[in-house]
Amino acid sequence: MTPFNAVPLSEALSVTGQISPDDLQAIAAAGFKSLVCNRPDGESPGQFSSQDIATAAHAAGLKLAYLPVVSGSVRAQDGRDFGDLLTQLPSPVLAYCRSGTRSALLWALSQVGSTPWPDLVQRAAQAGINLTSLAPPVPPSKL
Repeated sequence: MTPFNAVPLSEALSVTGQISPDDLQAIAAAGFKSLVCNRPDGESPGQFSSQDIATAAHAAGLKLAYLPVVSGSVRAQDGRDFGDLLTQLPSPVLAYCRSGTRSALLWALSQVGSTPWPDLVQRAAQAGINLTSLAPPVPPSKL
């Protein structure tokens, strides 16, 4: 059992809640190659900063991308930016935020246009993440 709870959403991506620098060796040992931090620094008291995680990630041989997104203010462009990161980073990727839900939402938004929204919501639900309260976003081709 790892000290972090990686929830797989695809072969290339899993999400989890806040991690600590002490988790990075176990994350690398679990086979992850990259991390995406979706949590803005200073969001909660006592939270590890992206720099704390970056230092430990580098020591563990992991790539780290910082894409901070404020909870409750996730935009379609954030999802597209997340999707771009997924194509650029070595996989598998572990994305994290406070609980994992924001990272899962970014993944779902990154897939809009190639996968129907109900299928994305169902995949997230199968992983234990509830995205049902969100309205289906407009696919990028319709903007």
